[in-house]
Amino acid sequence: MPVARVEVKGLVKRFGKITAVDKLNLEVEDKRFVCLLGPSGCGKTTTLRMIAGLEVPDEGEIYIGDEMVNDLTPAERDVAMVFQFYALYPTLTVYDNLAFPLKAQKTSKSEVDRSVREVADILGVTKILQFKPDQLTPGESQRVAIGRAIIRRPHVYLLDEPLTNLDAKLRARMRAELKRLQKELGQTAIYVTHDQLEAMTMADKIAVMNQGLLQEYDTPENIYRHPNNLFVAGFIGSPAMNFLEGTLKEADGRLSLDSGEFQLDITEFRDLILKEAKSGEVILGIRPEHLSVSSKPSRKYAFQGEVYVVEPLGDQAILDFKIGNTVVRAIVPPSFKAEVGNRLWLSFSKDDFHIVDKATEKVIV
Repeated sequence: MPVARVEVKGLVKRFGKITAVDKLNLEVEDKRFVCLLGPSGCGKTTTLRMIAGLEVPDEGEIYIGDEMVNDLTPAERDVAMVFQFYALYPTLTVYDNLAFPLKAQKTSKSEVDRSVREVADILGVTKILQFKPDQLTPGESQRVAIGRAIIRRPHVYLLDEPLTNLDAKLRARMRAELKRLQKELGQTAIYVTHDQLEAMTMADKIAVMNQGLLQEYDTPENIYRHPNNLFVAGFIGSPAMNFLEGTLKEADGRLSLDSGEFQLDITEFRDLILKEAKSGEVILGIRPEHLSVSSKPSRKYAFQGEVYVVEPLGDQAILDFKIGNTVVRAIVPPSFKAEVGNRLWLSFSKDDFHIVDKATEKVIV
């Protein structure tokens, strides 16, 4: 099978005065599953449509394999795209919708039948193969649309939020099935989503985008542990990372972060912080899952907070603490006993927090 590496260089797309994609450079390696992740309007779907040939870039080059495909039609690029809003042939049965791409390639009848039934089994639509699209639920329709894309083996799969219309249980199953299928077939896949859980669980690498700009491109683990900037730190993780504003203070060779409500001695990071910080204003970032809650400080770094809200979730609970005018969230076991108004310590280690320069929004530590 031909190498299906996808690369975009200096990709720009404007709609009037709005720059939807701004000088994007991105390489998707052969047989990798890459997610374009970001909020609505960040440019991820526009990027996907340019790769597919459905939008023409204003600047930049698009390569599939070693071939620049800017001047090729979508059909000539040999990509299969699944849209957020499914589109099936209304007069054809589910079976014939799935079979259509293979019949167009003059595939033998026996091979068509084998492939249709294999894909139908994977997607759980075997029992509705003789139904017409107007007889299907939204979830069933989307599964058939996905099946129609994966039944043939294009160079690249392009998927634009394909699981949006599925319920939570089916969405979780489909995430695992799509990932398994992509690895089994050895296909290159680019998947657009605004759901960071989908990206974290499915992707080999994630390209985080915001306002048309690539913010970070790395493995899910590295993006989670080492975000580049304030946006990535806040966008990745659920519940979201806690942010507390503070001021750097030096005295007697020591460096501390003063939030107004507490002070942290961060002298061990002194040289790095003073070298990188553009001002004395910084932001302390800590994920809820990295906070240890107790009646006494349990780690080197700690501050006190007052329990504001208790949110039981069955397998865990989330405690909201009031720290001045800021709410800080911490995850605790369901057995942890806390009442609104309790003052407790929130402790964390040196490996579990970030310091962000407020002026540049870049992560320093």
